[in-house]
Amino acid sequence: MKTPAVSHLTIGRTWGLLVLLTGLTFALGESGSLGQSAVSPVLLVLGCSGLKALLVILEYLEMRQAPALWRWLLLGWLILVLSLIVLAYWMAR
Repeated sequence: MKTPAVSHLTIGRTWGLLVLLTGLTFALGESGSLGQSAVSPVLLVLGCSGLKALLVILEYLEMRQAPALWRWLLLGWLILVLSLIVLAYWMAR
């Protein structure tokens, strides 16, 4: 029987952190502070989303143990997408 690359404890902690970050982004969105001209809540929500995507890539897709090329391709894609979202937000202001 093959031993799993990621332990159940790690998956459980990752899931808990994902739920916590989802709750935080929901609370920020519902607080109404995102509609104001403040940039920091928007960047905080985007940062939480980026962290959630990073956790999913590294833990659930098991890219932590994958070849470096695949890991860096996915992380580069994530950085590109987040950067384009920040750029679009900055240009719209």
